[in-house]
Amino acid sequence: MQSKAINVKEYLKEIPEERKQAFLKLRQTIVATIPKGFVEQMSYGTIGYIIPHSIYPNGYHCDSKLPLPFVNIASQKNFIAVYHMGIYANLELLQWFISEYPKYSKQKLDMGKSCIRFKKFDHIPFDLIAELMQKMSVNDWINCYESQIKKSK
Repeated sequence: MQSKAINVKEYLKEIPEERKQAFLKLRQTIVATIPKGFVEQMSYGTIGYIIPHSIYPNGYHCDSKLPLPFVNIASQKNFIAVYHMGIYANLELLQWFISEYPKYSKQKLDMGKSCIRFKKFDHIPFDLIAELMQKMSVNDWINCYESQIKKSK
């Protein structure tokens, strides 16, 4: 579900009440721990954490007018999602996340290529998400993107 919100503040107003507290805590966890240089903005109808053109002028290979995406968070119909491009592009990071997850949550990991889905909002492993955010700097993500994603397109 992509929102039509034009800014983060509007997006947050749309969050259903029963998940608002968990979603706000997830956002705050990311804002507090994501490395310097990533910028929060609306991206693909969700809240995104991107590398702006001022740092990476080439932009996203799918549309160079767009900044380079890294992480998005979304309130979907049946879950809260974290979309993390680093775990999509970096097998070592993905394996780390999968091995660490059971240490932080008794819930079964529900995951796609870059999407981590949380259907039980009171079971989001905020400390693990905080660690995940700190695993890649802006330069790490640019290097990973260029070697793993952009080269294959």
